[in-house]
Amino acid sequence: MFMKKLLLIAASAVLFTGCAMMPAGGGAAAEPAVAAAAERLRLAMVDPTAAALGALVADDLSYGHSGGKVDTKASFIGDLVERKSDFVSITITDQTIKVVGGNTAIVRHTLAADTLDSGKPGKVALKILGIWQKQGNDWKLLARQAVRI
Repeated sequence: MFMKKLLLIAASAVLFTGCAMMPAGGGAAAEPAVAAAAERLRLAMVDPTAAALGALVADDLSYGHSGGKVDTKASFIGDLVERKSDFVSITITDQTIKVVGGNTAIVRHTLAADTLDSGKPGKVALKILGIWQKQGNDWKLLARQAVRI
């Protein structure tokens, strides 16, 4: 009987230790917060302000365009605010979000947009991979890569 109690106590300790080590706010529970941040970024790209964009992207941003250009935080924000990269509308579909380790999220979606880059009308259709990182209480875009479809 003593051995059964000892085994039960040991198994309980292992179970509770494993639960205590799980990151708070991770996994599926964090997905709505990541989705909300991604939506705020979509809106800020259509109606850009330096403040709104700056709050949503990491200082170490690596933003890869489908044509091969890679932006930093400063160049990404600057091109949007100065309308060199001008999104008239952006539609996001087929979005998936996977939170890994509690502070990193992999976001994939299809982006369709009407553009007016440097005053020239256009359309883009892209598959996007975004890596979001929780920094403090906020989710920020750390890396992004687009491919044309």
